[in-house]
Formats: sequence, C-alpha cells, structure tokens
Amino acid sequence: MKTAGVYSFNLFSRISLIIASSISGIAFLWPFIFSANANQIQLVFWIAMPFTLILLLASLSNKSLDSKSIALLGVLAALFAALRPLGAGAIGVEPMWFLLILSSRVFGGSFGFLLGVISMLASAVLTGGIGPWLVYQCFAAGWIALGVTLIPSRLRKRTELFALALYGVFASAIFGVLMDLQFWPWSLGSGSELSYIPGGDVMENINRFFVFHFATSMAWDIPRAILTSVLILTLGPAVLSALRRAYSKASFLAPIEFKSLQTSEHGIARKAQ
Repeated sequence: MKTAGVYSFNLFSRISLIIASSISGIAFLWPFIFSANANQIQLVFWIAMPFTLILLLASLSNKSLDSKSIALLGVLAALFAALRPLGAGAIGVEPMWFLLILSSRVFGGSFGFLLGVISMLASAVLTGGIGPWLVYQCFAAGWIALGVTLIPSRLRKRTELFALALYGVFASAIFGVLMDLQFWPWSLGSGSELSYIPGGDVMENINRFFVFHFATSMAWDIPRAILTSVLILTLGPAVLSALRRAYSKASFLAPIEFKSLQTSEHGIARKAQ
C-alpha cells in the first residue's frame, strides 16, 4: 500500500535536521566520547533545539506544511499529550507511541519529526514533566517518528501492519536505551560496579551501561513494546484508514485555482443553452 508521505524535506530543512540531530546525538553519547557535567550537556541540547524550530520554519516557507496540515499537527499533538498521562504510574504503559508511528506512516518523516517534538513539549506542559530530561525526550520522539520512513512505502495492508508493529517493538527498545543514556552517568554515583567512569575506557563504559540498562529497564521496555505493537495490530487498520481519509478529504497541498467572473458567466450561459 502506498502511503502519502508528501511532507518531504527541502535542502534547508535537511541541513537543519542533520545539524540538530548531530548535536543532540553527541549529547546522548557524550559518556563514551568525553567527560562533561550536566550543565554542559544541557547547554548543548539547548543549542540544538533552535534548529528544530528552523526545521519547522523551513517547512512552512517551503509549503511542505500548509495551514490545514498545521491544524492537523496541533490536533494530533493534543491527542498525543492526552494519551501520555494514561500510563502515568504504570510500568511501560505508554499508549501514545502507536499514534506517533501511524501518523508518521501516513504524513511522512518531516511531519512525524515535528509531531514527536511538539507532542513531547505539549505533554510536558500538561503533566508538569518539564525538566532536564525533556529535551532528550523531544529528540528521541522525533527520531522514532522519522525512522518510520525506513519502512517501504509500497506494502500490502497486512504486511504493512506487521511491519509497523515490528517497528513499534524496535522503537520501544530504542526509546528505553536513549532515556537511560541521559540518566545513567549520574544515577549511581561513583562507587558502583555499574557506575560511569569519567574519562575511562570506552568499551568498559559501554559494557557498564548495557548491564545497567538490561538490569533496570526491561520492566519498562518490554511492556512498552508489547502495548505499542498490540495497539498497532488491533487499532492500526482503523486509525490508518481515518488518517488517510482525513488526508485525502482535506486535499493537503492542493493548489487553489481562481476563475474569472467572465469565464464563469460563459459557462453558465452555455449550460442555459
């Protein structure tokens, strides 16, 4: 099945996304690259965030997003923000990811990336979850949405659904890894066998991180993966159909044509004859 995916990147927005992702990628992986404190890492992220806004402005100026799609972006971000608190206090129960993945499937990577970032910001405001972790969550959600574009566009309906469910499992695991990357360096102090070693051997730190991750996060990652894949398999057909119908009926990016009054009058006269 062919997906819409018309929200493509122009050169300017590609450069903005590459720069923002590169800077934020360094901020995720800094424990394996160099020693730094929390304030320095947060500064790096706040440098990257404006490039995400530039991506939005570039999309607007390139008409990749028109007024209708901006309105839809706001509606979906509000739904995402409303779904997120449903899992509050429950291990790995995060129903919003399936909506982000399906929306990105229909509307494309540029739209999905912006939806992921904006949705996380909106949900943080709604739930009071504003803190040093927020920028990490924004980029993680944006990357997960962007990764949906790796799924081939022409797939049969059932094959597409299973591919999206499999991606939901993968995305759930990746989100857990990314969130642990921002938490692990200062979560255990310096006296544990799993603690981050500032300036230590890269392979030693990588080994410590993954032992920490698998020992502490599987209780979140596995339920998140199961719930996301189950929601995609059960609700996916209806949600995909609704999103594609909304896309089709709204006629996104369809040019508006104006006919002169004289032309209209000639047409009416011919019908009258």
